[in-house]
Amino acid sequence: MRQRHFLITILALVSFAFGQLAQAQPVQPATYCNPLDIDYTYMVYNSSRNISYRSGADPAVVEFRGEYYLFVTRSFGYWRSTDLVNWDFIKPAQWFFEGCNAPTAFNYKDSVIYFAGDPAGYGSILYSDDPKSGKWTPTASITNNIQDSELFIDDDGRTYLYWGSSNVHPIRVKELNKDDRMLETGVQKELINLVEEEHGWERFGENNFHPTLKEGYMEGASMTKHNGKYYLQYAAPGTQFNVYGDGAYIGDSPLGPFTYMKNNPMSFKPGGFTNGAGHGMTMKQKNGQYWHFATMALASNSQWERRLCMFPTYFDDEGFMYSNTHYGDYPRFGPDHPTNPGEHCGWMLLSYKGKVTVSSAFKQIVKFTSNNDEVAVTELPLEQNEDGEIISEVLTDESPKSYWVAAANDDQQWVKIEMLNPGTVHAFQLNFHDHESGIYTRTEGLRHRFSIEVSDDGTNWQTVIDRRDSYKDSPNAYIVLNQPVQAKFVRYANVEVPGKNLALSEIRAFGTGLGKIPKKVKGFMVERQEDRRDVSFSWDAVEGAQGYNIRWGIAPDKLYQSWLLYDVNEHFMRCLDRDTPYYFSIEAFNENGISEKSKTIKVD
Repeated sequence: MRQRHFLITILALVSFAFGQLAQAQPVQPATYCNPLDIDYTYMVYNSSRNISYRSGADPAVVEFRGEYYLFVTRSFGYWRSTDLVNWDFIKPAQWFFEGCNAPTAFNYKDSVIYFAGDPAGYGSILYSDDPKSGKWTPTASITNNIQDSELFIDDDGRTYLYWGSSNVHPIRVKELNKDDRMLETGVQKELINLVEEEHGWERFGENNFHPTLKEGYMEGASMTKHNGKYYLQYAAPGTQFNVYGDGAYIGDSPLGPFTYMKNNPMSFKPGGFTNGAGHGMTMKQKNGQYWHFATMALASNSQWERRLCMFPTYFDDEGFMYSNTHYGDYPRFGPDHPTNPGEHCGWMLLSYKGKVTVSSAFKQIVKFTSNNDEVAVTELPLEQNEDGEIISEVLTDESPKSYWVAAANDDQQWVKIEMLNPGTVHAFQLNFHDHESGIYTRTEGLRHRFSIEVSDDGTNWQTVIDRRDSYKDSPNAYIVLNQPVQAKFVRYANVEVPGKNLALSEIRAFGTGLGKIPKKVKGFMVERQEDRRDVSFSWDAVEGAQGYNIRWGIAPDKLYQSWLLYDVNEHFMRCLDRDTPYYFSIEAFNENGISEKSKTIKVD
């Protein structure tokens, strides 16, 4: 009997100890990283030319009965989530033949989802009260001319369809009768168009410059109602460009008139690893938090090669709408964070310019597709280090358009990164690339199988991620470690990925460095040009900085825009509004953190 009591006591103590240990371990808040980690669909665009690539663009997201549904161009289905971070694909029972195009969806009174997006530009509007099942019913009417559409049902039940995708024609609206098969009522109106001579960010081309074409594309209408105001959002100047963004006009009625919002664009991400934040939509969680989902430009295999992003969105004291895109492709707190959902979580880039060696090299490529449909391709020469290992300079350069192709797709392929400085690693983002993958349309059974090891000395390795037996398809895999680990070396070991050859554009390690945060930037100079849409910057280089983040806006406390740059200490941009005074500031950053912001400069 004593032995039994003794055993019970020991078990109780062990249980208590484990309980205390569990309580002592801090709970890791959920994070996500743009571009979003979903199993993007292979496109049918350019399949006749044997160009194979994944893409996700023009997102429409709705919350329905406590769950979320994500609709994406030409994906042959849609995704479902319970937390806006983890998404599962649903193959619908009835859908458009070529998948939806520039889709729109609306949750009406949490009872029915209405959906439109026929690639042919006309067709029935679908509806469902059980989207989880994949079952949809088409309306009997045919609604014409709904390319790049937005369906909006106001609180009074009146229903509006906005549409337009052109470098000439405006965004238009027509009213539908929700209670009579979505028939048109006869109310139709032209609303807004681009004004490139006043709004620099609407100008066509990479960095808002093109040698011949001057007119940007206006597309991707979206409507958000907030505090009795109607925010008509639109995308410009072209989906393939780094400056692809969303602006907004504000009105007192769904039919307008609408006034240009002074702080435009409301969603903008021209710098950093993955660029663009346009042709999106803004959805509101039941907890009141707004989110803007948008399109990012990858544009390596094709102009239409794209990814998705998600940013927290707010309305300021003047009623101006804006999204927080600062450090927009670094890890961000998930929507369930109690105080800072969607904000940069503080993890910095540890792997930038790390020394990389690889198992083999079929090709190492740099591509450029900014201003026309012809892709400029530069193949890098083979280089080896003194140990005979093949060197790669494209996997830590913060460019999704440069990539490495291994000689095969098997478990003999690996990548080793020696980071410039050791740090505490919290997460990885693996950006796989499509190089002559030979896959077209939605394909089931694809998966990425691999492991990741870390080391302090390059000799003794610890496995921190094991997906060797995974069934997950993750072309932009974002993986947070169960416990952070200090390391200077990272090793990716391949097993199998989709396509003929293993190909990667970037391996990114995030966490906290062990050194000092950069000092405050000095010598920041801002010069607005004769063309007031243009502005040039220069500043003194900061020792130990990886790069710099220029912030600007319409007031000292409204620096909503930013442009993240690596290595340089000068910059030129063409995205200002001609008649608007601006305020500018700059900060330096490295793997250890972000410096204090410089003094804000006003430029009339």
